[in-house]
Amino acid sequence: MNMTPMIDVVFQMIIFFVTTADMDRKAFDEKIRLALSPHGPAVEDKDPRTVTIEVDKNGRIQFGRGIYVSTDYLRAIMRKTVAEFGQTVPVVIRADGDAKHSDVKRVMDACSMAGLWKIKFAATKEQAENLK
Repeated sequence: MNMTPMIDVVFQMIIFFVTTADMDRKAFDEKIRLALSPHGPAVEDKDPRTVTIEVDKNGRIQFGRGIYVSTDYLRAIMRKTVAEFGQTVPVVIRADGDAKHSDVKRVMDACSMAGLWKIKFAATKEQAENLK
């Protein structure tokens, strides 16, 4: 039996998974240091419609990789998201551990004013468990 085609397919799958995993990691700002949460649940299933919004320690809101937006513009984006996909779109807020609560609240308010109610916060679980 000729194994060459099967080996080619396996290598193509490996290349595909390595490149997509790297893309997912590059989608987030590395400068944001998430808060620690040793008791929070780990995310297992991620909805593909999930919208991720980042808040850095200076209070700047980042939507997408490297795109800083105002609160009003974020609200407009969220309204368009609700119009296209409905109110059940999940939102994940990745806030820096040193970000002010008022800056995170602005993002939460923009989402709730648009009609989104499934809001989660990203935190680091592994490092927090190591500090116990």
